[in-house]
Amino acid sequence: MNRYGLMAQQHWARWLPGRYAQIEDPDSFFSELGMRAAERIDNLALTLAGDDQPGEGYLGKAGRLGQARRQAEEIVLAELILLDPEPGAEDGPADLEDRQVNPRSG
Repeated sequence: MNRYGLMAQQHWARWLPGRYAQIEDPDSFFSELGMRAAERIDNLALTLAGDDQPGEGYLGKAGRLGQARRQAEEIVLAELILLDPEPGAEDGPADLEDRQVNPRSG
């Protein structure tokens, strides 16, 4: 499983527990999701980067490609990986423990 699949699995288990519970084979599901995300990021980054610019040096090109990659990751992670929490998920065990230790933080 790649890093995107692992990121999704951890995020969904914490923030989308109902949806996560319905997945029959989480390892396969998140491996596939991670591969699909990586492919979409690669393709979108190439599109966002565009063609080489006339007179563009090595550092300019590296910066342009890096920025396109970061932008593509941000877009695809929001679409596929880091989905909005389910209602009530924000009141999970970690939040309750934090409120017990720091009652004023909640």
